[in-house]
Amino acid sequence: MTRDRGRALRVEGKATPRGRFPHVRRAGDFLYVSGTSSRRPDNTFVGAEADELGVTDLDIRAQTRAVIENVGDILKAAGGSLADLVQITAYLVNMNDYKGYNEVYAEFFDEEGPTRTTVAVHQLPHPHLLIEMQAVAYHPLERS
Repeated sequence: MTRDRGRALRVEGKATPRGRFPHVRRAGDFLYVSGTSSRRPDNTFVGAEADELGVTDLDIRAQTRAVIENVGDILKAAGGSLADLVQITAYLVNMNDYKGYNEVYAEFFDEEGPTRTTVAVHQLPHPHLLIEMQAVAYHPLERS
């Protein structure tokens, strides 16, 4: 990502967005990360397995970990890191997954980490997705 203000970036090695938007966009000293899931570049999902009959096993812990790691990779491509996060919004398809999501989230962040909002949504862009996150990071241009 170049250092000019307002620069948008699609990150190589990450799943291509399913629409016409970037993975991350710089606005002044802030980095805005678009909604990010556990989708891999080959369009499979971390934390989603299906047997030969099509019965799925969805794992909120694996998906949460993959989402946070994907956000970290996107921030790294823009010159930042998870330590720069100031705000996260998480979207859960099922609030019964809140405990597992919260346990994994605590592996990465504590009370000194980013502010957070978690909301329930009816669905996400694929039926195997349990969680998606968007984030804002403060990463001054002079540190890039």
